[in-house]
Amino acid sequence: MLRGIDVSAYQSSAYDTDGLSFVFIKATEGRSYVNPKLTAQVKTARDAECVVGFYHFLWPGNITAQAEYFLGKTPEQAGDLLAVDWETTGDGTHASNAEKDRFIRKVKELRPDHRVLLYADRNYWLTVDATSYAGDGLWIADYVTAGQPRIKAKWRFHQYTDDPLDKNVADFSSKTALQGWAAGD
Repeated sequence: MLRGIDVSAYQSSAYDTDGLSFVFIKATEGRSYVNPKLTAQVKTARDAECVVGFYHFLWPGNITAQAEYFLGKTPEQAGDLLAVDWETTGDGTHASNAEKDRFIRKVKELRPDHRVLLYADRNYWLTVDATSYAGDGLWIADYVTAGQPRIKAKWRFHQYTDDPLDKNVADFSSKTALQGWAAGD
């Protein structure tokens, strides 16, 4: 298993990359928010030669506009991963299954050479999701032993804690294998 983290504006731009193979960075939310630390957080990850992933916090409605907004604010570099964060919004709503699926497909259409993932917690995956569509891979949040999420579905990334920050593992044999997969090999 490979180690990684995910960061947002809540974390420092100079986070510790020691021992990390990948970093997911929150890029956007809805159609109006951009992580103010995005550029600096990307630089930290790239300087450490980590595989870089970007995620968009999905709101219901305006799915095509959200996908275009996300990609318009996200650097485009070969081998970068793209993900949609599908969970309850600040106002207690969430995008529907159809909207989640449409967002993933739109991002795949707009950046066909990139892997696109679904991030969801265990509850969403087991009780809200009705299609099991996760694009190129599932990034599951379940705060249990690293690499042992309590789901039957194939997963690529597992967020296993959020204390003191979001820690993840990836189901790849090596960093080279992750890099190859991310590049579409």
